[in-house]
Amino acid sequence: MIYYITGGQRSGKSSFGQKLALSLSDNPVYLATSRHWDGEYEKRIDRHKADRDERWTNVEEEKYIGKLEFDQRVVLVDCVTLWLTNFFVDTKNDVDQSLRLAKSEFDGLTTQNSDFIFISNEIGMGTHAHTEIGRKFTDLQGWMNQVIAEKSDQAWLMVSGIPMKLK
Repeated sequence: MIYYITGGQRSGKSSFGQKLALSLSDNPVYLATSRHWDGEYEKRIDRHKADRDERWTNVEEEKYIGKLEFDQRVVLVDCVTLWLTNFFVDTKNDVDQSLRLAKSEFDGLTTQNSDFIFISNEIGMGTHAHTEIGRKFTDLQGWMNQVIAEKSDQAWLMVSGIPMKLK
């Protein structure tokens, strides 16, 4: 099964995803895709880790999630936006190359006999990006969100902490 959870920043996506994962497994995997950018970001990562207890298996992978093996596990991927950022930065903001690489990794991961919960941001619903790079990334995020949503068995939109089932 593929579950897709999207919404705005601080909409409750991660909390909802974690509750879902724990309802499906006593020992889910938390697949963190963030880079350790700076000290402020380290604090954010530490806060997310503190939200999870000993039931969780933590795995960190910035980009190449398709190479990981999770046979018959429940895997929470948090988050698609940070994962895409890593491709976008490393390809020097090449949207097509970033999307191609992300799709390949997504396909490699989701062919496994496991349940996957993808957390993503709906960044295109907010203000229009003021920079060309921002607009390119918004496009990349929107296209990858469509890929995941299309292949998902269930899709949820979080609004102010309230889950709204899309499919």
